Amino acid sequence: MTLTEQDARDLVARALHKVVPDADPATLAPEEDLRDAYELDSLDFLAFAETLSTGRGARIDEEDYPELVSVGSCVRYLTRG
Repeated sequence: MTLTEQDARDLVARALHKVVPDADPATLAPEEDLRDAYELDSLDFLAFAETLSTGRGARIDEEDYPELVSVGSCVRYLTRG
């Protein structure tokens, strides 16, 4: 399922809140590395990616994880067809 830009931003925010309850992605630069900003370990990142997959309604393969680096890159990934 392709999301609108706003839907993708909302999904990224929800996914981050699930992993980091006090996360405020609005305070990040669009291309700021999420793993660095929130000190995500591999299990946190996996939970984040799985939440994005569920919200998107389609599996995100591990080979696509490099595209989930920042809020901006996540939004671009989630909004392309």
